[in-house]
Amino acid sequence: MKFAFIVDPLDHLKAHKDSSVAMMRAAAHRGHQCWTIQRETLSWRDGVTQAQALRVAPQDGAASWYVAGEERNIPLAAFDAVVMRQDPPFDIEYIAATWLLERAEAEGARIFNRPRAVRDHSEKVAIAEFPQLTATTLIARAAADLHAFIDEVGDCVLKPLDGMGGSSVFRVRRDDPNRNVIVETLTALGTRTIMAQRFLPEIAQGDKRILLIAGEPVPHALARIPKPGDSRGNLAAGGSGHAQPLTARDREIAAALGPLLWGRGLLLVGIDVIGDCLTEINVTSPTCFVEIAQQTGFDVAGRFIDALESACAG
Repeated sequence: MKFAFIVDPLDHLKAHKDSSVAMMRAAAHRGHQCWTIQRETLSWRDGVTQAQALRVAPQDGAASWYVAGEERNIPLAAFDAVVMRQDPPFDIEYIAATWLLERAEAEGARIFNRPRAVRDHSEKVAIAEFPQLTATTLIARAAADLHAFIDEVGDCVLKPLDGMGGSSVFRVRRDDPNRNVIVETLTALGTRTIMAQRFLPEIAQGDKRILLIAGEPVPHALARIPKPGDSRGNLAAGGSGHAQPLTARDREIAAALGPLLWGRGLLLVGIDVIGDCLTEINVTSPTCFVEIAQQTGFDVAGRFIDALESACAG
């Protein structure tokens, strides 16, 4: 098959741990063609959505993780599947990409995750569909509402709706002398909506990333443990990853979300769970394939390619 991956600039990918690279290596090992696309080259004209695509031959353990091949403009419908793996921020250019990818779908392209589903599932706000699974949460921008929430719960986490990797995430207690400026900064003086969640002390045991592939959970989560003095488990914020089998509660949450999200066209989802609570639903570029595979031997990338092949055949 012929797969295209919309990814960040190739030389910026950390090949030793990047999930997109793991996907491409797994696809190449099965004899599939791998092409890469930079989001800014997407275009539409006269009923055809296309992009500048570079064919790559992924390498294992080489100085460079790929060997570049031919490069040319290709209609997206000419690929067996297009895998959207662009990192946030989910800004207007990301939204524009989903519009173009929807046109490609109308032309017959298979896009994963489906662009409409990506656009409709804010990685922070999507948990509001499942309040029975979450910690006490507020989504608002009015300072009075946010301060009332802080006073009520006493210890909470504030974060922007468009961040990733733990950026601009603050733990705020009721008696924090900086709470005013934190709220002012995150909301840009009341002009931006943010999320506030009750602080979960179980973060000390890890912020668990659970991967759902075609509605089914990978049997191991990656518990991301905060570094000393921090309350963020994100690997990008210095957390350390420890793979562990899913708990009964993890499986319960996965069972509640997996089939529903796959039915909406979300082939790959990364849900975040702290303790017994769902905290985020990641649909743009979920990671942790490599860490789970290295620590458990479970071939996450292979499972993803299984699902991609099946989806294309269907």
